Amino acid sequence: MRPPGFSNFLLLASSLLFAGLSAVPQSFSPSLRSWPGAACRLSRAESERRCRAPGQPPGSALCHGRGRCDCGVCICHVTEPGMFFGPLCECHEWVCETYDGSTCAGHGKCNCGKCKCDQGWYGDACQYPTNCDLTKKKSNQMCKNSQDIICSNAGTCHCGRCKCDNSDGSGLVYGKFCECDDRECIDDETEEMCGGHGKCYCGNCYCKAGWHGDKCEFQCDITPWESKRRCTSPDGKICSNRGTCVCGECSCHDVDPTGDWGDIHGDTCECDERDCRAVYDRYSDDFCSGHGQCNCGRCDCKAGWHGKKCEHPQSCTLSAEESIRRCQGSSDLPCSGRGKCECGKCTCYPPEDHRVYGKTCECDDRRCEDLDGVVCGGHGTCSCGRCVCERGWFGKLCQHPRKCNMTEEQSKNLCESADGILCSGKGSCHCGKCICSAEEWYISGEFCDCDDRDCDKHDGLICTGNGICSCGNCECWDGWNGNACEIWLGAEYP
Repeated sequence: MRPPGFSNFLLLASSLLFAGLSAVPQSFSPSLRSWPGAACRLSRAESERRCRAPGQPPGSALCHGRGRCDCGVCICHVTEPGMFFGPLCECHEWVCETYDGSTCAGHGKCNCGKCKCDQGWYGDACQYPTNCDLTKKKSNQMCKNSQDIICSNAGTCHCGRCKCDNSDGSGLVYGKFCECDDRECIDDETEEMCGGHGKCYCGNCYCKAGWHGDKCEFQCDITPWESKRRCTSPDGKICSNRGTCVCGECSCHDVDPTGDWGDIHGDTCECDERDCRAVYDRYSDDFCSGHGQCNCGRCDCKAGWHGKKCEHPQSCTLSAEESIRRCQGSSDLPCSGRGKCECGKCTCYPPEDHRVYGKTCECDDRRCEDLDGVVCGGHGTCSCGRCVCERGWFGKLCQHPRKCNMTEEQSKNLCESADGILCSGKGSCHCGKCICSAEEWYISGEFCDCDDRDCDKHDGLICTGNGICSCGNCECWDGWNGNACEIWLGAEYP
Protein backbone atom coordinates (compact mmCIF):
# COMPACT_ATOMS: atom_id res chain seq x y z
CA MET A 1 0.00 0.00 0.00
CA ARG A 2 1.41 3.41 -1.05
CA PRO A 3 2.08 5.94 1.68
CA PRO A 4 -0.20 9.00 1.84
CA GLY A 5 0.75 11.80 -0.57
CA PHE A 6 2.80 9.47 -2.84
CA SER A 7 0.54 10.16 -5.84
CA ASN A 8 0.91 13.90 -5.34
CA PHE A 9 4.72 13.49 -5.22
CA LEU A 10 4.76 11.59 -8.55
CA LEU A 11 2.61 14.25 -10.17
CA LEU A 12 4.93 17.02 -8.96
CA ALA A 13 8.09 15.15 -10.07
CA SER A 14 6.63 14.48 -13.52
CA SER A 15 5.79 18.17 -13.94
CA LEU A 16 9.34 19.24 -12.99
CA LEU A 17 10.89 16.67 -15.33
CA PHE A 18 8.76 17.87 -18.25
CA ALA A 19 9.63 21.50 -17.53
CA GLY A 20 13.35 20.64 -17.37
CA LEU A 21 13.31 18.78 -20.67
CA SER A 22 11.48 21.58 -22.40
CA ALA A 23 14.23 23.99 -21.31
CA VAL A 24 16.95 21.91 -23.05
CA PRO A 25 17.89 23.23 -26.53
CA GLN A 26 15.92 21.49 -29.27
CA SER A 27 19.09 20.16 -30.90
CA PHE A 28 20.02 18.38 -27.67
CA SER A 29 17.47 15.57 -27.17
CA PRO A 30 19.10 12.58 -25.46
CA SER A 31 15.71 11.18 -24.45
CA LEU A 32 14.38 10.86 -28.00
CA ARG A 33 15.72 7.29 -28.19
CA SER A 34 14.61 4.84 -25.53
CA TRP A 35 18.02 3.15 -25.61
CA PRO A 36 21.10 3.18 -27.87
CA GLY A 37 20.17 1.74 -31.24
CA ALA A 38 16.46 2.16 -30.70
CA ALA A 39 14.26 3.86 -33.30
CA CYS A 40 14.05 7.67 -33.17
CA ARG A 41 10.78 8.91 -31.71
CA LEU A 42 10.87 11.96 -34.01
CA SER A 43 9.63 11.97 -37.56
CA ARG A 44 12.30 12.47 -40.22
CA ALA A 45 10.95 15.95 -41.04
CA GLU A 46 11.05 17.01 -37.37
CA SER A 47 14.54 15.54 -36.91
CA GLU A 48 15.86 17.46 -39.91
CA ARG A 49 14.10 20.66 -38.82
CA ARG A 50 15.99 20.57 -35.54
CA CYS A 51 19.31 20.12 -37.43
CA ARG A 52 18.79 23.11 -39.69
CA ALA A 53 19.78 26.69 -38.91
CA PRO A 54 16.81 28.84 -37.84
CA GLY A 55 14.90 30.22 -40.78
CA GLN A 56 16.35 27.75 -43.31
CA PRO A 57 13.74 26.09 -45.59
CA PRO A 58 13.32 22.29 -45.96
CA GLY A 59 15.99 20.80 -48.19
CA SER A 60 18.75 23.18 -47.08
CA ALA A 61 22.01 21.90 -45.57
CA LEU A 62 21.79 20.05 -42.26
CA CYS A 63 24.26 20.90 -39.52
CA HIS A 64 25.67 23.60 -41.83
CA GLY A 65 27.00 20.84 -44.05
CA ARG A 66 29.59 19.98 -41.41
CA GLY A 67 28.03 17.00 -39.69
CA ARG A 68 25.25 14.42 -39.76
CA CYS A 69 21.84 14.65 -38.21
CA ASP A 70 21.05 11.88 -35.70
CA CYS A 71 17.49 12.07 -34.38
CA GLY A 72 17.50 15.88 -34.22
CA VAL A 73 21.05 16.11 -32.87
CA CYS A 74 24.05 17.26 -34.97
CA ILE A 75 27.10 15.01 -34.82
CA CYS A 76 29.88 17.26 -36.18
CA HIS A 77 32.65 15.79 -38.29
CA VAL A 78 36.06 16.93 -39.52
CA THR A 79 36.81 17.15 -43.25
CA GLU A 80 39.65 19.70 -43.08
CA PRO A 81 42.22 20.86 -40.50
CA GLY A 82 40.58 22.26 -37.39
CA MET A 83 37.33 21.27 -35.74
CA PHE A 84 33.65 22.11 -35.96
CA PHE A 85 31.55 22.69 -32.89
CA GLY A 86 28.31 24.26 -31.72
CA PRO A 87 24.77 22.79 -31.51
CA LEU A 88 24.45 23.00 -35.31
CA CYS A 89 28.17 22.65 -36.18
CA GLU A 90 28.09 26.35 -36.98
CA CYS A 91 31.47 27.21 -35.48
CA HIS A 92 34.98 26.60 -36.74
CA GLU A 93 37.99 27.73 -34.75
CA TRP A 94 40.03 28.56 -37.88
CA VAL A 95 37.68 30.80 -39.83
CA CYS A 96 38.15 34.16 -38.11
CA GLU A 97 39.55 36.87 -40.36
CA THR A 98 43.23 37.78 -40.10
CA TYR A 99 45.09 41.00 -40.86
CA ASP A 100 48.84 41.23 -41.40
CA GLY A 101 49.23 37.69 -40.09
CA SER A 102 47.30 38.21 -36.85
CA THR A 103 43.87 36.81 -36.06
CA CYS A 104 41.45 39.69 -35.57
CA ALA A 105 44.50 41.97 -36.13
CA GLY A 106 45.41 41.48 -32.48
CA HIS A 107 42.57 43.82 -31.53
CA GLY A 108 39.83 41.33 -30.77
CA LYS A 109 38.92 37.73 -29.98
CA CYS A 110 37.71 34.99 -32.28
CA ASN A 111 34.22 33.85 -31.32
CA CYS A 112 32.60 31.15 -33.43
CA GLY A 113 34.16 32.31 -36.71
CA LYS A 114 33.66 36.01 -36.13
CA CYS A 115 35.93 38.60 -34.58
CA LYS A 116 34.64 40.30 -31.47
CA CYS A 117 36.56 43.56 -31.57
CA ASP A 118 38.08 45.41 -28.64
CA GLN A 119 36.76 48.87 -27.91
CA GLY A 120 38.06 51.40 -30.45
CA TRP A 121 38.37 48.92 -33.33
CA TYR A 122 36.04 47.61 -36.04
CA GLY A 123 36.05 45.63 -39.28
CA ASP A 124 35.83 41.94 -40.19
CA ALA A 125 39.31 41.49 -38.75
CA CYS A 126 39.16 44.41 -36.26
CA GLN A 127 41.74 46.14 -38.43
CA TYR A 128 40.24 49.64 -38.51
CA PRO A 129 40.46 52.12 -35.61
CA THR A 130 37.24 54.03 -34.90
CA ASN A 131 39.25 57.22 -34.40
CA CYS A 132 42.13 58.01 -36.75
CA ASP A 133 44.94 60.29 -35.57
CA LEU A 134 47.01 60.03 -38.76
CA THR A 135 47.28 62.73 -41.38
CA LYS A 136 46.13 61.81 -44.88
CA LYS A 137 49.74 61.84 -46.06
CA LYS A 138 50.88 59.40 -43.37
CA SER A 139 47.83 57.21 -43.91
CA ASN A 140 48.47 56.94 -47.65
CA GLN A 141 52.16 56.25 -47.04
CA MET A 142 51.25 53.26 -44.85
CA CYS A 143 48.90 51.94 -47.56
CA LYS A 144 51.50 51.93 -50.36
CA ASN A 145 52.80 48.63 -51.68
CA SER A 146 56.41 48.02 -52.75
CA GLN A 147 55.70 49.83 -56.04
CA ASP A 148 54.41 52.91 -54.16
CA ILE A 149 50.83 52.24 -55.31
CA ILE A 150 48.11 52.85 -52.73
CA CYS A 151 46.33 49.56 -51.97
CA SER A 152 47.57 48.15 -55.32
CA ASN A 153 44.79 50.12 -57.05
CA ALA A 154 42.41 47.47 -55.75
CA GLY A 155 41.10 49.16 -52.63
CA THR A 156 40.88 52.32 -50.58
CA CYS A 157 42.99 53.49 -47.67
CA HIS A 158 41.41 53.88 -44.22
CA CYS A 159 43.71 55.24 -41.54
CA GLY A 160 46.81 53.51 -42.89
CA ARG A 161 45.01 50.24 -43.65
CA CYS A 162 43.70 49.01 -46.97
CA LYS A 163 40.06 48.14 -47.49
CA CYS A 164 39.94 45.91 -50.57
CA ASP A 165 37.27 46.24 -53.25
CA ASN A 166 34.96 43.26 -52.77
CA SER A 167 31.63 44.83 -53.66
CA ASP A 168 30.26 41.42 -54.70
CA GLY A 169 31.08 39.99 -51.26
CA SER A 170 33.35 37.32 -52.74
CA GLY A 171 36.40 38.26 -50.68
CA LEU A 172 38.68 37.29 -53.58
CA VAL A 173 40.70 40.50 -53.35
CA TYR A 174 42.74 40.54 -50.14
CA GLY A 175 46.14 41.10 -48.58
CA LYS A 176 47.64 43.86 -46.47
CA PHE A 177 47.91 46.02 -49.59
CA CYS A 178 45.10 44.26 -51.56
CA GLU A 179 47.91 42.68 -53.56
CA CYS A 180 46.18 39.31 -53.95
CA ASP A 181 43.40 38.82 -56.50
CA ASP A 182 42.12 35.25 -56.59
CA ARG A 183 39.84 36.10 -59.49
CA GLU A 184 42.91 35.42 -61.62
CA CYS A 185 42.55 31.74 -60.68
CA ILE A 186 39.02 31.30 -62.04
CA ASP A 187 38.87 29.12 -65.16
CA ASP A 188 37.09 30.98 -67.96
CA GLU A 189 35.28 27.86 -69.20
CA THR A 190 34.33 25.99 -66.03
CA GLU A 191 34.23 29.12 -63.81
CA GLU A 192 35.84 26.97 -61.12
CA MET A 193 38.81 28.02 -59.03
CA CYS A 194 41.91 26.49 -60.67
CA GLY A 195 39.60 24.35 -62.79
CA GLY A 196 38.74 22.32 -59.70
CA HIS A 197 42.21 20.73 -59.81
CA GLY A 198 44.22 22.90 -57.50
CA LYS A 199 44.29 25.56 -54.81
CA CYS A 200 44.56 29.29 -55.36
CA TYR A 201 46.92 31.40 -53.29
CA CYS A 202 47.30 35.10 -53.95
CA GLY A 203 46.18 34.86 -57.56
CA ASN A 204 48.33 31.82 -58.45
CA CYS A 205 47.14 28.25 -58.92
CA TYR A 206 48.98 25.40 -57.24
CA CYS A 207 47.89 22.28 -59.09
CA LYS A 208 47.25 18.79 -57.80
CA ALA A 209 49.56 16.01 -58.97
CA GLY A 210 48.92 15.17 -62.60
CA TRP A 211 47.57 18.62 -63.54
CA HIS A 212 49.30 21.69 -64.90
CA GLY A 213 48.67 25.00 -66.61
CA ASP A 214 48.07 28.53 -65.34
CA LYS A 215 44.66 27.41 -64.10
CA CYS A 216 45.36 23.66 -63.76
CA GLU A 217 43.41 23.07 -66.96
CA PHE A 218 45.69 20.42 -68.49
CA GLN A 219 46.01 16.83 -67.35
CA CYS A 220 49.28 14.94 -67.58
CA ASP A 221 49.24 11.43 -69.05
CA ILE A 222 52.36 10.18 -67.25
CA THR A 223 53.02 9.53 -63.58
CA PRO A 224 54.69 12.18 -61.39
CA TRP A 225 57.73 9.91 -61.00
CA GLU A 226 58.16 9.53 -64.75
CA SER A 227 57.72 13.28 -65.18
CA LYS A 228 60.48 13.94 -62.64
CA ARG A 229 62.78 11.39 -64.31
CA ARG A 230 62.45 13.04 -67.71
CA CYS A 231 63.17 16.50 -66.25
CA THR A 232 66.26 15.49 -64.28
CA SER A 233 69.46 16.99 -65.73
CA PRO A 234 72.81 15.12 -65.84
CA ASP A 235 73.85 16.80 -62.57
CA GLY A 236 70.76 15.39 -60.83
CA LYS A 237 68.82 18.66 -60.60
CA ILE A 238 65.28 19.21 -61.83
CA CYS A 239 65.60 21.28 -65.01
CA SER A 240 69.12 22.27 -63.85
CA ASN A 241 67.46 24.58 -61.31
CA ARG A 242 66.80 26.93 -64.24
CA GLY A 243 63.24 25.95 -65.14
CA THR A 244 60.07 24.16 -64.08
CA CYS A 245 59.03 20.62 -64.90
CA VAL A 246 55.65 20.36 -66.60
CA CYS A 247 54.48 16.86 -67.44
CA GLY A 248 57.96 15.54 -68.19
CA GLU A 249 59.13 18.60 -70.12
CA CYS A 250 61.26 21.47 -68.84
CA SER A 251 59.97 24.99 -69.26
CA CYS A 252 63.18 27.01 -68.98
CA HIS A 253 63.29 30.42 -67.35
CA ASP A 254 63.70 32.25 -70.64
CA VAL A 255 64.90 35.69 -69.67
CA ASP A 256 64.56 37.18 -73.15
CA PRO A 257 61.67 39.70 -73.00
CA THR A 258 61.23 39.58 -76.78
CA GLY A 259 59.92 36.02 -76.54
CA ASP A 260 62.53 34.78 -79.02
CA TRP A 261 64.79 31.80 -78.42
CA GLY A 262 66.24 32.58 -75.05
CA ASP A 263 69.53 32.39 -73.25
CA ILE A 264 68.59 29.28 -71.25
CA HIS A 265 67.73 26.19 -73.28
CA GLY A 266 68.21 22.44 -73.63
CA ASP A 267 66.01 19.44 -72.83
CA THR A 268 66.75 19.92 -69.13
CA CYS A 269 67.72 23.63 -69.30
CA GLU A 270 71.36 22.59 -69.06
CA CYS A 271 72.59 25.31 -71.45
CA ASP A 272 72.95 28.92 -70.33
CA GLU A 273 74.26 31.21 -73.06
CA ARG A 274 74.74 33.98 -70.51
CA ASP A 275 77.89 32.16 -69.41
CA CYS A 276 79.39 33.11 -72.79
CA ARG A 277 78.96 36.86 -72.39
CA ALA A 278 81.77 39.02 -71.09
CA VAL A 279 79.09 41.59 -70.30
CA TYR A 280 75.45 40.62 -70.12
CA ASP A 281 74.40 42.30 -73.35
CA ARG A 282 71.55 40.31 -74.87
CA TYR A 283 70.91 42.48 -77.94
CA SER A 284 74.44 43.04 -79.25
CA ASP A 285 75.04 39.31 -79.78
CA ASP A 286 78.38 39.89 -78.11
CA PHE A 287 78.83 36.23 -77.25
CA CYS A 288 82.36 35.21 -76.32
CA SER A 289 83.48 38.87 -76.53
CA GLY A 290 82.70 38.75 -80.25
CA HIS A 291 85.62 36.40 -80.85
CA GLY A 292 84.09 32.96 -80.66
CA GLN A 293 81.05 30.70 -80.84
CA CYS A 294 78.93 29.82 -77.83
CA ASN A 295 77.96 26.16 -77.54
CA CYS A 296 75.74 25.34 -74.58
CA GLY A 297 77.34 27.97 -72.36
CA ARG A 298 80.95 27.28 -73.40
CA CYS A 299 83.01 29.47 -75.74
CA ASP A 300 84.87 28.00 -78.72
CA CYS A 301 87.30 30.79 -79.56
CA LYS A 302 88.39 31.91 -83.02
CA ALA A 303 92.03 31.74 -84.02
CA GLY A 304 94.05 34.44 -82.27
CA TRP A 305 91.87 34.57 -79.15
CA HIS A 306 91.63 32.62 -75.92
CA GLY A 307 90.21 32.82 -72.41
CA LYS A 308 87.00 31.57 -70.83
CA LYS A 309 85.04 34.14 -72.83
CA CYS A 310 87.55 34.64 -75.67
CA GLU A 311 88.38 38.01 -74.20
CA HIS A 312 92.18 37.74 -74.42
CA PRO A 313 94.06 38.23 -77.71
CA GLN A 314 96.97 35.82 -78.20
CA SER A 315 98.94 38.76 -79.57
CA CYS A 316 98.75 40.36 -76.12
CA THR A 317 101.96 40.00 -74.16
CA LEU A 318 100.00 39.84 -70.90
CA SER A 319 98.59 36.69 -69.45
CA ALA A 320 94.81 36.53 -69.10
CA GLU A 321 95.18 36.79 -65.32
CA GLU A 322 97.45 39.84 -65.53
CA SER A 323 95.09 41.50 -68.01
CA ILE A 324 92.16 41.11 -65.65
CA ARG A 325 94.23 42.27 -62.67
CA ARG A 326 95.10 45.52 -64.45
CA CYS A 327 91.48 46.08 -65.41
CA GLN A 328 90.27 45.53 -61.87
CA GLY A 329 92.23 48.20 -60.07
CA SER A 330 90.70 48.56 -56.60
CA SER A 331 87.36 47.08 -57.73
CA ASP A 332 86.26 43.47 -57.32
CA LEU A 333 85.23 43.33 -60.99
CA PRO A 334 87.14 44.07 -64.19
CA CYS A 335 86.46 47.65 -65.30
CA SER A 336 84.36 48.16 -62.15
CA GLY A 337 81.61 46.17 -63.85
CA ARG A 338 81.05 49.09 -66.24
CA GLY A 339 83.19 48.16 -69.22
CA LYS A 340 85.00 45.55 -71.27
CA CYS A 341 88.57 44.45 -70.58
CA GLU A 342 90.95 43.59 -73.41
CA CYS A 343 94.68 43.17 -72.88
CA GLY A 344 94.65 45.08 -69.60
CA LYS A 345 92.70 48.09 -70.92
CA CYS A 346 89.11 49.05 -70.22
CA THR A 347 86.53 50.30 -72.69
CA CYS A 348 83.81 51.93 -70.60
CA TYR A 349 80.19 51.60 -71.67
CA PRO A 350 78.00 52.91 -72.96
CA PRO A 351 80.81 54.49 -75.02
CA GLU A 352 78.70 57.49 -76.07
CA ASP A 353 78.04 58.41 -72.41
CA HIS A 354 81.08 60.32 -71.12
CA ARG A 355 79.78 60.25 -67.54
CA VAL A 356 81.48 56.86 -67.09
CA TYR A 357 85.26 57.17 -67.29
CA GLY A 358 88.57 56.39 -65.62
CA LYS A 359 91.35 53.89 -66.20
CA THR A 360 89.20 51.11 -64.75
CA CYS A 361 85.83 52.86 -65.36
CA GLU A 362 85.81 53.69 -61.66
CA CYS A 363 84.17 57.10 -62.13
CA ASP A 364 80.42 57.25 -62.68
CA ASP A 365 79.09 60.80 -62.60
CA ARG A 366 75.53 59.49 -62.94
CA ARG A 367 75.71 58.90 -59.21
CA CYS A 368 75.67 62.65 -58.70
CA GLU A 369 72.22 62.96 -60.26
CA ASP A 370 68.87 62.66 -58.52
CA LEU A 371 65.92 60.89 -60.14
CA ASP A 372 65.03 64.09 -62.00
CA GLY A 373 68.50 64.27 -63.54
CA VAL A 374 69.63 67.30 -61.51
CA VAL A 375 73.37 67.19 -60.76
CA CYS A 376 74.26 67.69 -57.08
CA GLY A 377 70.89 69.31 -56.43
CA GLY A 378 72.00 72.32 -58.47
CA HIS A 379 74.27 73.33 -55.57
CA GLY A 380 77.58 71.71 -56.46
CA THR A 381 79.77 70.00 -59.04
CA CYS A 382 80.44 66.32 -59.64
CA SER A 383 83.92 64.84 -59.47
CA CYS A 384 84.32 61.11 -60.20
CA GLY A 385 80.85 60.27 -58.93
CA ARG A 386 81.00 62.45 -55.81
CA CYS A 387 79.41 65.85 -55.24
CA VAL A 388 81.53 68.82 -54.22
CA CYS A 389 78.99 71.16 -52.65
CA GLU A 390 78.88 74.93 -52.83
CA ARG A 391 79.25 76.96 -49.67
CA GLY A 392 76.09 76.80 -47.56
CA TRP A 393 75.04 73.33 -48.75
CA PHE A 394 75.88 69.77 -47.75
CA GLY A 395 74.70 66.18 -48.20
CA LYS A 396 75.40 63.34 -50.59
CA LEU A 397 73.68 65.28 -53.38
CA CYS A 398 74.15 68.76 -51.85
CA GLN A 399 70.45 68.75 -51.01
CA HIS A 400 70.63 70.21 -47.48
CA PRO A 401 71.03 73.94 -46.70
CA ARG A 402 73.24 74.73 -43.70
CA LYS A 403 70.90 77.54 -42.60
CA CYS A 404 67.27 76.81 -41.88
CA ASN A 405 64.39 79.31 -41.88
CA MET A 406 61.86 77.15 -40.06
CA THR A 407 61.26 76.40 -36.38
CA GLU A 408 62.41 73.15 -34.82
CA GLU A 409 58.78 72.02 -34.42
CA GLN A 410 58.02 72.70 -38.09
CA SER A 411 61.14 70.79 -39.09
CA LYS A 412 60.25 67.77 -36.95
CA ASN A 413 56.71 67.61 -38.34
CA LEU A 414 58.14 67.28 -41.85
CA CYS A 415 60.59 64.57 -40.77
CA GLU A 416 58.09 62.21 -39.16
CA SER A 417 57.76 58.92 -41.02
CA ALA A 418 54.47 57.07 -41.54
CA ASP A 419 54.74 55.39 -38.14
CA GLY A 420 55.18 58.75 -36.41
CA ILE A 421 58.88 58.22 -35.64
CA LEU A 422 61.41 60.90 -36.54
CA CYS A 423 63.28 59.74 -39.68
CA SER A 424 62.23 56.15 -38.85
CA GLY A 425 64.75 56.21 -35.99
CA LYS A 426 67.59 55.83 -38.53
CA GLY A 427 68.67 59.40 -39.12
CA SER A 428 68.55 63.00 -37.96
CA CYS A 429 66.27 65.84 -39.01
CA HIS A 430 67.68 69.01 -40.55
CA CYS A 431 65.44 71.78 -41.81
CA GLY A 432 62.51 69.46 -42.52
CA LYS A 433 64.61 66.82 -44.28
CA CYS A 434 66.03 63.57 -42.98
CA ILE A 435 69.76 62.94 -43.05
CA CYS A 436 70.19 59.19 -42.88
CA SER A 437 72.89 57.58 -40.78
CA ALA A 438 76.30 57.69 -42.50
CA GLU A 439 77.33 54.53 -40.65
CA GLU A 440 74.49 52.59 -42.24
CA TRP A 441 75.22 53.33 -45.91
CA TYR A 442 72.28 51.20 -47.04
CA ILE A 443 69.62 53.35 -45.31
CA SER A 444 67.95 55.86 -47.64
CA GLY A 445 64.61 57.39 -48.53
CA GLU A 446 62.79 60.60 -47.73
CA PHE A 447 62.25 59.40 -44.16
CA CYS A 448 65.23 56.97 -43.98
CA ASP A 449 62.64 54.20 -44.31
CA CYS A 450 64.34 52.32 -47.16
CA ASP A 451 66.98 49.62 -46.99
CA ASP A 452 69.10 49.51 -50.15
CA ARG A 453 70.30 46.03 -49.23
CA ASP A 454 66.92 44.89 -50.54
CA CYS A 455 67.94 45.92 -54.07
CA ASP A 456 68.86 43.08 -56.42
CA LYS A 457 72.49 42.34 -57.05
CA HIS A 458 74.35 40.99 -60.06
CA ASP A 459 77.99 39.97 -60.02
CA GLY A 460 78.05 41.10 -56.38
CA LEU A 461 77.13 44.71 -57.15
CA ILE A 462 73.88 46.41 -56.13
CA CYS A 463 72.00 47.28 -59.34
CA THR A 464 75.11 45.90 -61.13
CA GLY A 465 76.61 49.39 -60.88
CA ASN A 466 74.27 50.46 -63.69
CA GLY A 467 71.68 52.31 -61.64
CA ILE A 468 70.84 53.58 -58.20
CA CYS A 469 68.86 51.85 -55.50
CA SER A 470 65.65 53.71 -54.74
CA CYS A 471 63.88 52.36 -51.67
CA GLY A 472 64.71 48.73 -52.37
CA ASN A 473 64.18 48.92 -56.14
CA CYS A 474 66.79 49.57 -58.82
CA GLU A 475 66.35 52.72 -60.89
CA CYS A 476 68.42 51.93 -63.99
CA TRP A 477 70.46 54.35 -66.07
CA ASP A 478 69.41 54.93 -69.69
CA GLY A 479 70.02 51.85 -71.80
CA TRP A 480 69.84 49.39 -68.89
CA ASN A 481 67.00 47.22 -67.72
CA GLY A 482 66.26 44.27 -65.42
CA ASN A 483 65.63 43.89 -61.70
CA ALA A 484 69.34 44.45 -61.07
CA CYS A 485 69.96 46.68 -64.15
CA GLU A 486 71.96 43.81 -65.63
CA ILE A 487 70.38 43.90 -69.11
CA TRP A 488 71.81 46.24 -71.73
CA LEU A 489 69.18 47.49 -74.19
CA GLY A 490 71.18 50.20 -75.92
CA ALA A 491 73.51 50.23 -78.91
CA GLU A 492 76.14 47.57 -79.44
CA TYR A 493 79.47 47.89 -77.73
CA PRO A 494 82.39 48.63 -80.05
